[in-house]
Amino acid sequence: MPTWPPWWEWELELSAHLFKRMAAREFNEIGIRHMLSVASGFHPDAVSNRWIIETRYRRKPWEVVVEPDPDAQLLVVITAYPVAS
Repeated sequence: MPTWPPWWEWELELSAHLFKRMAAREFNEIGIRHMLSVASGFHPDAVSNRWIIETRYRRKPWEVVVEPDPDAQLLVVITAYPVAS
């Protein structure tokens, strides 16, 4: 398991963009929380201050994009998507 940064323990905030993607990608808030609970790693995103969380969902690899909000101490979930094999 990686050493997670302090923001990993912050409360989640789900973005409007994420809600728009949920139905099409067949997951919900419980699915997102599950993905984050079984995350195996993370790395910086191309967008500054965003991170890619590496995880699995329904036995397939997924990535979840998060953006820590240090002022509010929230971890904003931007989007989630399956990783193409």
